[in-house]
Amino acid sequence: MQRQHLLSIPFENLDIHWKRPIVLDTESFFRKIVENRRGGFCYELNGLFNELLTSLGFKTHLVSARVSTGGGNFSSEYDHAAIIARAGGGEYLVDVGFGAFTAEPLKMVLDLEQEDATGTYVIREHRDGYLVVLRKDAGDWNAEYAFKPVTRELAEFAGMCDFHQTSPESHFTRGKVCSLMTGAGRKTLTDKKFIVTGGAGKTGSDVGSEEEFNEMLEREFGITR
Repeated sequence: MQRQHLLSIPFENLDIHWKRPIVLDTESFFRKIVENRRGGFCYELNGLFNELLTSLGFKTHLVSARVSTGGGNFSSEYDHAAIIARAGGGEYLVDVGFGAFTAEPLKMVLDLEQEDATGTYVIREHRDGYLVVLRKDAGDWNAEYAFKPVTRELAEFAGMCDFHQTSPESHFTRGKVCSLMTGAGRKTLTDKKFIVTGGAGKTGSDVGSEEEFNEMLEREFGITR
């Protein structure tokens, strides 16, 4: 289900730039993502996917994650929302809202290197009760985000959700992005570039205007303003 979600529903921040407030409400998420065939960012995507999992009988809870900012540092609490789900007697880290990340859930087993279509990952103990997810890149392990496996309610993410919609310090307010995993890699559209990665490598083309952006958004992702 995680893989199919990632192949079908894009990670995007368009409402922030179209001045449409994002409210942490799962019914609103459903209307936007399912009925209007849109995407969203982590609070929306993982918030709604968590509802789907629980409706199917999985035991789940949301967790707060702090995204790596480099140099061993991490962003504020509630910067990212992810899911821990129980299945087959084990627990898994589930995430459909982090853009270019795992294609499938990660087993919540410390120090176990896990191969994935998007790379190799490991979950390790960090500090102060946190766990950290790392991805191997050219032989080096780079942190993706750190989290405590503590149950969080969706409403607890409201402050950071507002920050990401309004603050000039948020990378989400600095430019539009729409990104979708494909069978071979990923395609990503920003204000300035359209980039496709896959078996043939990486290709890119410039986006010259807002009109061109909107045309590519509809053609590549089926989204219209």
